[in-house]
Amino acid sequence: MRLPHAAARLLPPLPTGIALRPRRGAAQTPEQLENKTKGKLQKQTCQVVLDHFEKQYSTELGDAWSSVREVLTYPLCWQHAVLLNKFSHTADLEDTLCAQGYHPAFRGTLPYLPRSLKCYVSRTPRRFPSQKHQAGKLKEYYLLNAASVLPVLALEVKDGEDVLDLCAAPGGKSVAILQCASPGELHCNEYDELRSRWLKQTMESFIPRPLFNLITVSILDGRQIGELKPEFYDKILTCCSLGSCCTDMAVPSIMLHEGTRKTHPSRYWLMLLVQMTKVGYSLLIFSKLHLGYCKEKSYLFYSSNY
Repeated sequence: MRLPHAAARLLPPLPTGIALRPRRGAAQTPEQLENKTKGKLQKQTCQVVLDHFEKQYSTELGDAWSSVREVLTYPLCWQHAVLLNKFSHTADLEDTLCAQGYHPAFRGTLPYLPRSLKCYVSRTPRRFPSQKHQAGKLKEYYLLNAASVLPVLALEVKDGEDVLDLCAAPGGKSVAILQCASPGELHCNEYDELRSRWLKQTMESFIPRPLFNLITVSILDGRQIGELKPEFYDKILTCCSLGSCCTDMAVPSIMLHEGTRKTHPSRYWLMLLVQMTKVGYSLLIFSKLHLGYCKEKSYLFYSSNY
């Protein structure tokens, strides 16, 4: 709670050795980030996972694997990225980022990289200060994990396409989609009511009001959308987990049978997603796996065209 200035002057001075903590969202230096993690139980690297990745991706990526591995095993260089909002940011902001050691997260060698998408990361651990939501005022940037932008780039959204972000909250990927192109419709769905309010606030903070007619925000069970809009979407962005998009954490067993054969939940979920897409268009599923940890984090899992 913020005290009035008069009340604040009446407060006694802090005892020696006591310091106020910085407000939440304030910029943090590399030293502060490092000290913050010292007292916590550190995550342990799973050597079995590393060995498997080493064998698999050294074959697939060849000489490029060593640099890819270096980036994946040092997440602090991409966990705190700054995604600029093309609808409101200024050149001064980019100058400030560059002066503080930030650089573009993605280079022009990618097969799909719109010039309007600008995402910055720092080689040293640091966090840029967050911006508060202010009604009627657009934010200049969105703070996110740079890996979250990869599924959006893999989707290769083009102007006029109808796009569904099935598990959209808090809204970072939806904001990134709108930095890349102007969809015919961007349907942002989040079945959790609290997270859906967060999603709506994100859209209000980053998207100009004249573009609101391109955006639909819904609170639907993901399984209902295929029935409401069959073969409607050109591109779908979703989570690989059925429980993340539906009210039930597990698919009812009656839905897991085709005749006498039992259907795996992943296959059932894939069938539902195909039902929503137009014939001949893209479907993207992404998972979250962090190299080196036996724990979910951020990693592109599956992409296919139909």
